[in-house]
Amino acid sequence: MLSRADFIFTIGYDGPHAVVDSQAKRRCGALSARELAERGLYRAAYASVVYDRWAEARRADGTDGAAAGGAAEKDGGGAGRGPRESGWEADLAALVEIYNRNSGSRLTVDSPLDRLFGVFPIEVKRAVIL
Repeated sequence: MLSRADFIFTIGYDGPHAVVDSQAKRRCGALSARELAERGLYRAAYASVVYDRWAEARRADGTDGAAAGGAAEKDGGGAGRGPRESGWEADLAALVEIYNRNSGSRLTVDSPLDRLFGVFPIEVKRAVIL
């Protein structure tokens, strides 16, 4: 599985390899989904949410491996959380709110955001950094 920053700033795929924008990764790779959205980097913000949701699911079913471990949760993990939102759910809600405020749209967290932003979870093991 790619690192969070590599997944967020993947600009395409060359066969089995993700092609990563190294300048964007260097400038913004450590930002949260909310911070990315506040900077207008909506696709990257949504990719961060997708990565975190995917990593959380992999941890829950025991298939996380070393690369995904700890990447999804900023506040201590999802186990025993009860009715509280997970980190990625709160990030998704914040992204939608910021996007709607800036674009005049009326998206919801249930809107087809994968299609809107062109981000889908794909299992890739290597990245080519450009």
